[in-house]
Amino acid sequence: MAWYRVAYQPSILDDLQATDRSMAQRLLDKTKWLASNVANLRHEPMHDDLPGLIQYAVGDWRILYSIDPEEHVVHIHRIATGRELYANRTALQDS
Repeated sequence: MAWYRVAYQPSILDDLQATDRSMAQRLLDKTKWLASNVANLRHEPMHDDLPGLIQYAVGDWRILYSIDPEEHVVHIHRIATGRELYANRTALQDS
């Protein structure tokens, strides 16, 4: 099995400041876990109008990511609450 590394968008720091320290650590740990388990997970698109973006739920939070199988990278695009993501879905379509 190939190893995957995690690449974070710079805005992830802002996303994590919206929560307490323990939840931020839990979310970061889960991104590393995702990269370690790429081959063992079913990666379903978040929505038809957001091709390539996959979401993973951690409590009320969502990790939006994509996978580059050629470069062996899990790109973390956004970490936000489900409520925030769905309220701002048009902004995601533009990124």
